[in-house]
Amino acid sequence: MILFLFLAHLGVGIIFTLALVSREAGVKFFRFNAGLAAALIGVALALRPPGGEGWAAQTALVALGIAAAAITFYWATIGRAFASIRPAVLAVAGVAGLIALIAQAIEAASSFGVSSQAMTIASFLSSAALLGGACTAMILGHWYLVIPSLPVSHLQSIVKVHIVSMVIRVAVVAAAVFVAIATWEPGLGPSFRYYIFSVGGVFFWQRVLFGLAGPALLSYLTWETAKIRSTQSATGILYVDFFTVVVGEVLAKYLLLATRVPV
Repeated sequence: MILFLFLAHLGVGIIFTLALVSREAGVKFFRFNAGLAAALIGVALALRPPGGEGWAAQTALVALGIAAAAITFYWATIGRAFASIRPAVLAVAGVAGLIALIAQAIEAASSFGVSSQAMTIASFLSSAALLGGACTAMILGHWYLVIPSLPVSHLQSIVKVHIVSMVIRVAVVAAAVFVAIATWEPGLGPSFRYYIFSVGGVFFWQRVLFGLAGPALLSYLTWETAKIRSTQSATGILYVDFFTVVVGEVLAKYLLLATRVPV
């Protein structure tokens, strides 16, 4: 379940961010990212956990399949044919991915007993946005080695997107923790407040340190280096940034299963 959710969110997040990158990045950039998104979603579908017979699980499965098919078609045709309909194909992939994330959140909330369905939806959407923004920014930074003449403004723009997604993710996690602590009642088992200060809470603090504080600092450093047009330095920071985001979001999926709190 952890790998299924993580890979699906990363793949859908990349689809979301593709629409925000200028065409000046070149056909190969979009082909690479579209192929990566298709592969990630394909592996996620192959690793999907058994069960899930409810309407939400089935909707998520069908929507992910449509997203995978659409982004695969986009990958196969970009720079070759069907130029007029490719924006629509990318839009179909994005909408299908959005539906899949919402349906996944509804299914997860009902399966794991999460009290706030809306909070789980917000968590899944912000997770995909953060993962996709970090990954696309990292790859775009690397692309300046492929196209040295690419204007640095494109990197600055995607770093802005990454910072905004980072702020939203922090806000969602803070809200989820507040709701989990505020809605706990005696007799419902150990509170989330007790969990985060127990031995097992080390996973929560690792999630905060590596998945939130680390990327927040690194995204700021990336922005500062992008402002001075040091694309190689910005790319190096983005590699570390993406690694910390991955660690944090994998831990977030684990904490959802372990504590029923969508952090």
